Amino acid sequence: MSEAAALTSRIAAIWRLESPAVIGALRRLLRDLDEAEEIAQEALLAALEHWPREGVPDKPGAWLMTTAKHRALDRLRQRRMQERHHEALAQDIEARQEHVVPDLSETLDARRADDIGDDLLRLIFTACHPLLSPEARAALTLRLLGGLSTAEIARAYLCPEPTVAQRISRAKRTLSEAQVPFELPGPAERLQRLGAVLEVVYLIFNEGYAASSGSDWLRSDLMGEAQRLARLLAALMPQEPEVLGLMSLLEIQASRQAARLDAQGAPVLLMDQDRRRWDSLLIRRGLAALAAGEAACAALGQAPGYYLLQAGIAACHARATRAEDTDWSLILALYTRLLEGWPSPVVALNRAVALSRAPEGSAAEALVLVDALGAQAAMQRYPWWHSVRGDLLQQQRRGEEAAEAFERAAALSLNEKERALLTQRALEARSKDERKRGPARRPAA
Repeated sequence: MSEAAALTSRIAAIWRLESPAVIGALRRLLRDLDEAEEIAQEALLAALEHWPREGVPDKPGAWLMTTAKHRALDRLRQRRMQERHHEALAQDIEARQEHVVPDLSETLDARRADDIGDDLLRLIFTACHPLLSPEARAALTLRLLGGLSTAEIARAYLCPEPTVAQRISRAKRTLSEAQVPFELPGPAERLQRLGAVLEVVYLIFNEGYAASSGSDWLRSDLMGEAQRLARLLAALMPQEPEVLGLMSLLEIQASRQAARLDAQGAPVLLMDQDRRRWDSLLIRRGLAALAAGEAACAALGQAPGYYLLQAGIAACHARATRAEDTDWSLILALYTRLLEGWPSPVVALNRAVALSRAPEGSAAEALVLVDALGAQAAMQRYPWWHSVRGDLLQQQRRGEEAAEAFERAAALSLNEKERALLTQRALEARSKDERKRGPARRPAA
């Protein structure tokens, strides 16, 4: 890679990490999402112009934020000057100056006196407004805060990219036309939006945990941002079981990060990982959040929800010092409860995996369930459906069929590391099958 290309790639990575905070601050200042994104893009263009000549600043996020805010101030000054030329709107201008347009001498980093001093979290709750459909809320927030592309969001939701693009465009237009304020909703409304907010944080983490495209198997920036947001939510709502469940799930999943790549940077699957490399501090934090969430459930007389059940599954893996010590019976029971409460083909697929490994199940029984899921078109496009099928076939010593399933999964994957892993699994499955059959024999004369 040339020096110029490397710098461009570095700037793109910085932008992906810093843009949500920049857009959040501009949205609070300008009260218009499209305008905030437009000025944020202007700051990025300024960085692409200045940094190759002057070098990347020590604090690139602060540089982008300052540049964007200066441009926003210029935009507000121009707006104010235009308004002053309209005598008929003089009284309205005065009201705007007092209540809408910020005092330009005011420090733009000052936070509102609400109970979350974080523009990113405020932007999440704004984007998860009840005017929007659940799908539009998640897509818009993932675009703005997760820095995910439209294609990555489409992969996360197993739906066509144009559909996601339309959702994002329509959501922004709806918020703009309704003049939705950029503020944290009150406690009652906040609780109504919480499910959508948790889903957004969860999907951001998932994209970091197993990147849907590109050359990286995982993206630590997205994982870290999702963990940060989950911790902020837990600080805000310490008695909400599902908030604690999500925090627990993310901490435990993130604890495996160091063991998920080998020395050459190739992916290592869960059952093959060196568990000594798992982060014990994150595991302890995750298990503590799980215990707190379960206690909150008991105090409220509620059954565990979606995230607490998933955290319970993650905890089963975390508590097993060796892969063979994993309590697959408990995992199967938890997935069964999850499927009953929140049925989805992906949950059903994961339950089938647990069934194949639990003492009371088998790979043959699980394969029947997986093949039934394959009747859905979305699962045929899902690489991990083919991968699970390949694994189940391999467990039954059907190597050639397993290899074909892994090859199909590799062909569907947009992630280079994932594709290489699946291709390798196909080679291994075919090699084992050939060894099992032995050398070909020539027919007798």
